[in-house]
Amino acid sequence: MPSTKLKTLQKQQRPKRDKRLLRGPHGGIELLLIQPVENLGEQGEVVEVKPGYARNYLLPQGLATIANEHHKRMVEKHRAKLLEIERARLADLRRMADEIARQSVTIEANANDEGHLYGSVGAPEIVDALKAAGITTVGPEHIRLQGPLKELGLYTISVHLAQEVNTDIKVWVVPAIGEEGG
Repeated sequence: MPSTKLKTLQKQQRPKRDKRLLRGPHGGIELLLIQPVENLGEQGEVVEVKPGYARNYLLPQGLATIANEHHKRMVEKHRAKLLEIERARLADLRRMADEIARQSVTIEANANDEGHLYGSVGAPEIVDALKAAGITTVGPEHIRLQGPLKELGLYTISVHLAQEVNTDIKVWVVPAIGEEGG
């Protein structure tokens, strides 16, 4: 008999977890994602999941929190701040793209009499020439070449700074000083 009293006491003392978790329109639990979760959503999204998934994985791992109005407002403020930062970054990149487009760099290379280079000119050489011209923010990963430059001449090279920010730069490949170029 004491075991039944103990079970009744435990039932009375146990709080109902589902009452504090907001139910969504489809009967699941509404959560606000703190971190991106694969196959579920991105950071800041409100998602609806099954109660067990919420209680046993998302909440204990710190991947999500309860989607109450306070948390939603905080996420909106954070999104607005991130959007403002991203706009400023894109404006800076566009200014830099305009500056790069006005530049023309010269790269000296060893070549034979027909104008064929003994080696080739690639992204690292173009970046070094840009650094010498005072543009230090462009790395080899930003230079888009169709292939290495293997002849003397003038080339228009694409520079990819961000998803929406691209520009072109003129690259002169000239014979090295002391060479008899063709």
